[in-house]
Amino acid sequence: MTTADDPFIAVRDGARHRALAELAAAGPVHHMRLATGADAWVVTGHAEARAVLTDPRVVKSGASTSPFGAELPAELVTALDSHMLNTDPPEHTRLRRLVSAAFTRRRVEALAPRIERICDELLDGLEETLKAEGEADLITAFAAPLAITVICELLGVPPGSREDVRAWAGPLLAGRFAGYEAYHRASEEMVAFLRGLLADKRRAPADDLLSALIAVRDGEDRLTEDELTSMVHLLLLAGHETTVNLIANGMNALFADPAQLALLRAEPERLPAAIEELLRYDSPAQVPIPAITAEPIEVAGRRIPAGENIVVALLAVNRDPARFPDPGVLDLTRDAGGHLAFGHGVHHCLGAPLARLETRIALAALLRRFGDLTLAVPAESLERLPSLIINRLATLPVRRGH
Repeated sequence: MTTADDPFIAVRDGARHRALAELAAAGPVHHMRLATGADAWVVTGHAEARAVLTDPRVVKSGASTSPFGAELPAELVTALDSHMLNTDPPEHTRLRRLVSAAFTRRRVEALAPRIERICDELLDGLEETLKAEGEADLITAFAAPLAITVICELLGVPPGSREDVRAWAGPLLAGRFAGYEAYHRASEEMVAFLRGLLADKRRAPADDLLSALIAVRDGEDRLTEDELTSMVHLLLLAGHETTVNLIANGMNALFADPAQLALLRAEPERLPAAIEELLRYDSPAQVPIPAITAEPIEVAGRRIPAGENIVVALLAVNRDPARFPDPGVLDLTRDAGGHLAFGHGVHHCLGAPLARLETRIALAALLRRFGDLTLAVPAESLERLPSLIINRLATLPVRRGH
């Protein structure tokens, strides 16, 4: 595989899926050099991915394996990466139990009316931009501000800090692709901000998730300071990035298939099921947090020694023809249940209900308000941001009419 075909750094839209399909056709597990420079076993088969993601011998290796974990000051690493995605049971069980006690489904569902209002306001702005300029970037005008506003309001981040959070999110999500200086600077500024925010919430608790996380108890157990800053860091980044990508990738897929877009506009009641197919078809994340083998394992007949990196390629797994017939076809009528876009096993995404809720409301409002919205550039000109973890379009220019 050439660098240009590497599925994790390919930027031309569609190139990642093509490269992964070629890889998967040769078998469900492969040893390869990642774009980050690390060697890893990349799993592309659906059944194999489910097995790996639930195998107790495949473990997280802690915060030290985070981007630049060996180079950054230790206090920054522990302040940002002491969260449940980097831990295994029983520590993971403890963290998830504490966080789940505050981040409840009821709290998420109560956000629906507010999400609808935010959508309406952003779509007003989108309409004005389209009238004035003829086209707009659906990510910067709608998907990104919607997602960052919702997660910040949920957590209790002041409105004046949200642009800073979005700025820090760029290098923190890009990891090694951002370069050490940008990543280090964003880490320092994020940690300082989070510590100040925690201090403010302790002085004046509010009806928000951050205050609830500070207060949550399980007997004598509670989240430590590093666990709190790490959890809020995780929620801020993953809690908005997944939704941004789900909305943008979903609309991009629908623009490319006018018949499916027409079906959804004609039958909006299909939206919940359609979102599952959009998650399967072009997942918002490329891989879960990578793991390592604590002892030798066998995957699809191949022996993987202890101490090896394991990466599950979600874009390939969710298009495995052994699990999903005609996987490269967008079919909003299919049963897409069983996709692994939100992971699998104990690390299944805690924020999945929020991403689904936001996307359902966002797509419903967008399709209702803009019945003639189309892509404003040739589809082949769209590009993705280089990343190991995320699957994000750089821009999604749209216009009205045909």
